[in-house]
Amino acid sequence: MASVPMFLVDAATLATDPIRLGGAEGRHAATVRRLRAGEAVALTDGAGGVAVGRVVAVDRAGLVCAVERRHAEPPASPRVVVVQALPKGDRAELAISSLTEVGVDVVVPWAAARSITRWSADRAAKGLDRWRTAAQEATKQSRRAWLPDIRDLATTEEVIALLAEAALPVVLHQSASQPLGAVRIPTDGDVVVVVGPEGGIDEAELAAFRAAGAEPVRMGPTVLRTSTAGTAAVAVLLSRTPRWDVASER
Repeated sequence: MASVPMFLVDAATLATDPIRLGGAEGRHAATVRRLRAGEAVALTDGAGGVAVGRVVAVDRAGLVCAVERRHAEPPASPRVVVVQALPKGDRAELAISSLTEVGVDVVVPWAAARSITRWSADRAAKGLDRWRTAAQEATKQSRRAWLPDIRDLATTEEVIALLAEAALPVVLHQSASQPLGAVRIPTDGDVVVVVGPEGGIDEAELAAFRAAGAEPVRMGPTVLRTSTAGTAAVAVLLSRTPRWDVASER
């Protein structure tokens, strides 16, 4: 089946029939996407709930969709968590968009010792807003039923705690001896992948991550940017799980 455009709505709206898609999403559907009566659309609450139907009415403020079928997608397993050191410039949005598209479940912004970008209190709020907006747009583009959880900015100590609790904790590091493709992937629990900043992971941070049980792994002979390394790593991991064996219904 060809994919259909997807839009985000709240859970209460998703439960109605017909569904009125208003606000910014509705205006975008009506005036930018220029959807018309009879076209298929999908709507999700970002928490697994999906409704698929057809447009029955359109105005400048939005559209009305008659529901043809509903389904609920369970949370994915194993869950993939990426600890992303703050990239510089607009590379952060690129990282979040591609991580969302590839299927990451949780993204944790990390203030690494060598991060060039620094978030003050004000910048943290704005930065998180940009990351979450990028995740929302990529969720719709990739037709995901689950919106990735973009966590608050984490300290190194908080990252250590995440790694200690993970079913598979790994740290991407260019000098590691073990290739990422050789690690054993669990069937459930959290797979936590740490992506360092442009300046690399500090030796003290790496030692602390090792002490928490994390294994340094390498991607290959080339060095990837922090904005693309996480996506490449997650693709390697998910290609070896049942998560990528399920055919899409959209």
